[in-house]
This record gives sequence, structure tokens and C-alpha cells, in this order.
Amino acid sequence: MTFNDIFKSSFLENVSQYSITDTVLAMFFACVVGLYIFYIYKKTFSGVMYSTSFALSLIGLSLVTTLVILAVSSNVVVSLGMVGALSIVRFRAAIKDPMEIVFLFWSLAEGIVIGAGMIPLAVIGAIIIGLILVIFANRKVNDKPYILVLKCLDNKSENSAIAKINETVKKYIVKSKTVNKNGIELTVELKLKDATTDFINQLYAIEGIDNAVLVSYNGEYMS
Repeated sequence: MTFNDIFKSSFLENVSQYSITDTVLAMFFACVVGLYIFYIYKKTFSGVMYSTSFALSLIGLSLVTTLVILAVSSNVVVSLGMVGALSIVRFRAAIKDPMEIVFLFWSLAEGIVIGAGMIPLAVIGAIIIGLILVIFANRKVNDKPYILVLKCLDNKSENSAIAKINETVKKYIVKSKTVNKNGIELTVELKLKDATTDFINQLYAIEGIDNAVLVSYNGEYMS
């Protein structure tokens, strides 16, 4: 029997059968798990700007992936077509946070597992992953990093400012230093000893300090 004979036979009719009940059940669980992922993402989000469209895409991604796996598992022709179609798809969406990649792969994995019919595995896995993410996301971080932008008129004011910073903060490191005709600009990453930021007023009171700006940011912590 040749390859053409296989496709001319009733083989395609046998593999193209699918159950409407199983399809509805799979899509229902994909929607429920997608909503759960959506809730976990919203609960654990710690970035600057929350993206509602990205959060909603997690639900859609679970549903679409489940639909694709159901189609692939029920029809040989569709599965071959999917391989060709998905191989030319290119995504250009910018990922701003590494955690967004985790949620994207989580939604994809849940859709694949549910589409394959392993619904208990998908539900149990989603619960465990969600709990782990919530537990670690809710851990309190006391050493919050800050960026200090300082403009000094001369070396004397710079040295006085560095001495005051060394005296009042827990830890600091000079990230950049710009020298021009108008003076010196320092960018310093630091950690405060406590939650107060009164030392900024003390820095500004130093003679020769033209400007002092303290900014909180979500950067990498100093080791």
C-alpha cells in the first residue's frame, strides 16, 4: 500500500471523528484555567504599568492552544496543515518582564495538556504553579533599591555629598559620573537604612549641590 492509497482509504474518516461533549468540556476547563492564570498574573504583578490586554491574552492563549491540540489530535490532514501554518508565524510583541514569559508558557502548556485530554493534570499543575507564584510574589522585600541623581558644582561639593551618603544609607554604588562645564552629575544606586528619605534634604542643604532627585525603581538588587 502506497502513501496515496492510505489517504484514499477510510483512514481519514476514522481519525476525523471528534466528540462535541469532549470539545465543550475541554474548552470550558481551558477557560477556567485561563481565568485562574489571569487572576494569578494580576495578583502577582509588580511592574510599573499593568497591561490589561496582555492579561486577557493569557485566557485567549489557553483557549486557542486547546482548540489547536483538539484539531491536531482528531485529524491527520489538519495536523499536517497546522505544522506548515505555525512554522511561518512570527511574533513581534515586546516582552518587558521575564515573568511575562513564564505566564505565556504557562498558558500554552495548560492549553496543550487540556487539549490532549489530561484535564486533571492541567488543573492540579495550575493550582500548584499558582500557589508557588503567589507565595514568592508576596514576600516582603525591605531592601528596596533607589536611584539618586545628584548635580554638584565642584569636587568639594561632590566629596561632601558622597560622605553624607556613606554616613546615612545602608549601601551605595556610583553607577555613572558625568563631568561638564556646568558641574558634575552623579547617578548612585543605594539602599536606605530605614524607610525615611530625609537625607535628601540634608544633601540639598550642602553648599554646591544644585539638585538632588531620588527615584524608586524595579532594577536588579546589589549583591
